[in-house]
Amino acid sequence: MKVRAYAKVNLGLEVLFRREDGYHELRTILQTVDLYDRLSFESRSSAIELDLPGQEAPSLPTGSENLVVRAAELLVERIGRPVGVRIQLQKYIPAGRGLGGGSSDAAVTLLALNELWQAGLSYRDLSDLAAELGMDVPFFLFGGTALGVGCGDEIFPLAHQVAVPIVLILPDFAISTAAAYRNLILTKRESSLTLHSFASSIFGGGNGLPDLTNDLETATGEHLSSINGYKQILLELGAVASVMSGSGSAVFGIFDDEVVTRSAAQSLKGRGIHAIATRTLAGNTYRERLLEH
Repeated sequence: MKVRAYAKVNLGLEVLFRREDGYHELRTILQTVDLYDRLSFESRSSAIELDLPGQEAPSLPTGSENLVVRAAELLVERIGRPVGVRIQLQKYIPAGRGLGGGSSDAAVTLLALNELWQAGLSYRDLSDLAAELGMDVPFFLFGGTALGVGCGDEIFPLAHQVAVPIVLILPDFAISTAAAYRNLILTKRESSLTLHSFASSIFGGGNGLPDLTNDLETATGEHLSSINGYKQILLELGAVASVMSGSGSAVFGIFDDEVVTRSAAQSLKGRGIHAIATRTLAGNTYRERLLEH
C-alpha cells in the first residue's frame, strides 16, 4: 500500500491561556495543502521496520522516537495480535516549519495499517490513538478545513471547505514549537475564532476568509522580522492575506488567481526565497488522494 501524507497550514491560530494540565488552550482553523510525504507499507509476519531513503534519512530516528513507528506500535497494542510491517517514508515536508509533517505521517500510518492489517477500527478508535501521538495528529484523519479546539486535538470539520491557490514560503530556518510557546506572552481569555465567526466571514462576501491571525508570530524571537518581511512580500505580490503557519517558520499567502499565484512563486524564487505555488485541499479531495496505490 502506498499513501500520501499531506501538510497543513493554520488559517488562524489563537492561544488563550495555559491550562492546569500544562497545555495551552487553542482555537485554530486547520487546513490541508497539496504538499506531501510518501509512505509505502508492506505487511510482514512480525516486527516493525522503518526505512528512510534520501538525504534526510540520517537525521531522522527509525525507532519508537519516530511518530510513524510509534503509530504502528500503538495499533499493534490496540488490536492485540502479532503483526508486522516494513514502512518506507520519503520526506518532502520540512520539519520545524509548522506544517505538521510528522503528525500527518503518523495519522496516515494509522489509516493505512488499519486497512492492511484488517484491524477494523472505527474513526473514533483511530482518533483516540491519534490523540496519544500528538495534538495535530487527529486532524489528519479527516483533513480539509476544520476547527481545532482544546489543545487543537478536538477536531470539528467545517461544512464549508476552503479550496484556494496559495504560495508557501519555506524559510531556511526552523522554529521549535516548545520554544515558541515559552516565548509567548498571553494576552487573551476569549477567542474571536469560532465556528460562527468563520462561517460568517465565509458567507459574508469578500475573499471568503476571515482576517488571518496567528498569536505565535510574536513568539518567534529573532525571526520575527523575517516572518513579517515574508508576509509583506506576499501581499505586495498580490496575496489577499498572509500569515505564518503554526509555530513557524513557514509563511503562506492566499491568492485569488492561479496565474498570479504561479507568478508570485517565480518572483520569490528569483529573489532566492524557497517558495511553492500550491493549493489548499478540501476534505473530500484530501481523502480521495490519500491512497496512491
